Amino acid sequence: MIAFHPPEIEDKPWIDACFRAAGNRGCEYSFATVFLWSRTFQQEVAQMDGYVLERLCGRVGNGYLFPAGSGPLKPVLDALEADAAERGDICRLLCVTPEQLEQLEQVRPGRYTCTPDRDGWDYLYDIQKLAELGGKKLHSKRNHIHRFEERYPDWKVEEITIDNLAECAEMDLEWNRLYRQERENGEETAQSRMDERHAMSKAFAYYEPLGLSGLLLRAEGRVVAFTMGSPISVDTFDVHFEKAYGEIQGAYTMINREFARWVRDRYPEVRYLNREDDMGLEGLRKAKESYYPDCMVEKCSVVCRRD
Repeated sequence: MIAFHPPEIEDKPWIDACFRAAGNRGCEYSFATVFLWSRTFQQEVAQMDGYVLERLCGRVGNGYLFPAGSGPLKPVLDALEADAAERGDICRLLCVTPEQLEQLEQVRPGRYTCTPDRDGWDYLYDIQKLAELGGKKLHSKRNHIHRFEERYPDWKVEEITIDNLAECAEMDLEWNRLYRQERENGEETAQSRMDERHAMSKAFAYYEPLGLSGLLLRAEGRVVAFTMGSPISVDTFDVHFEKAYGEIQGAYTMINREFARWVRDRYPEVRYLNREDDMGLEGLRKAKESYYPDCMVEKCSVVCRRD
């Protein structure tokens, strides 16, 4: 079997190098994502021939992330297929993009069957569009921001640092207390809330070692929204978390716009913000579609046929 192990912060340099070599835009190809959600998805990693291998448990069961790195792909696929066989599992690859599917077909023609995973598609937005919110389609977003600015003329944003990180953690606790009942009665389950809380707690604890960047929004002196993210590839930046008080009109829209502007200024090479998937939740899908994504990271799961 492959010697997989739970991701540790010490794994970040070599995993980052493999992810950069692969150049994928999907949120799975961020060390922060792997590290923060490792308990939820039972993620384990291993290094092989210039690739990072990842074993995890997704919505459709146990599987492997499509190998990320550089070099011959066939030996790595051979190793994953052998690992699955030794565990008594089928070899399932998760979050496979159309481009990766083409690579797989070249190496293993006709051997894998594909099942689309629409709930896992990532939403990518042109960073310039989110920073300026121009055009008729985004008129309502500009209106939300105008209402916020009228109600809170003293608003300001601050980069999240160790000095104000605790305020974000306090706001997150308050946010969960306020909306817990609402979420219990909606689409999200108690388990999903616990999973998010665990990931968020790790983000606060490892904010600097993970290389996270973030912005908070103040109104009347208190934190009313914050967001955190990190680069995925040269031209794509991942938004890992975004929180705002829902009763404050425009708070979500404002932190979204201001973070886009901040990332644009800090990372001029970034073209897209990846705002991740909607998990099949109707409300979340509606919210993400309301910003009119410029493209999607399409994904499927594939299973190796047993001959």
